[in-house]
Amino acid sequence: MSTALVIDGHPDAQSLTAELVRRYAAAHGDARVLALRDLEYDPHLRFGYRERMPLEPDLAEAKAALKDAVNVVVATPLWWGSVPALLKGFFDRALLPQQEYRYTDAGIPVGLLSAPHGRLLLLADTPWYFAPLTGLPAQTHVARNTLRLCGIRSVRTHRMLGVRNAPESRIQAWLERAERLGASDGDRDRRSRASAPLAAARA
Repeated sequence: MSTALVIDGHPDAQSLTAELVRRYAAAHGDARVLALRDLEYDPHLRFGYRERMPLEPDLAEAKAALKDAVNVVVATPLWWGSVPALLKGFFDRALLPQQEYRYTDAGIPVGLLSAPHGRLLLLADTPWYFAPLTGLPAQTHVARNTLRLCGIRSVRTHRMLGVRNAPESRIQAWLERAERLGASDGDRDRRSRASAPLAAARA
């Protein structure tokens, strides 16, 4: 039972995104890596929300890990202003009404995931000086309209921009940053998990 779930949304295991995930998870020490490219499931929500699709074993296990984690990290590149179809399909299939979120009678979404912490590692070829023009919509999509909507209260975003032309020194700095984040999150997450039974007993 890992304290952190790290979702790798890149289709390529040799990508910088995947390496950042590996560095973060190794430094964390108690993280489960969910590389979506390795899962077997249909990423298409074939009936919309009109009809519920059966959960494949990999998807059911991923949903259980989401519910158990105290920290959910999503690592993804920015493609065409959004995230890869692989990651979008995972969100479509794994995050369902009445399971990961629900609506009040007034139509207000209420998140049902209990993880208090989340991070978004967002990579883009877009240079930093273009970011104000594009608005980096994937950041809003994942951090606010997905993770926070589903109940993860605090989501911090770390943007790595200009990847395509980044010198090796900058890439190395990003990898070291992922390691530092993983180490500090690991300490925090283990404390959070250890205090959970005590908090429940006092409730």
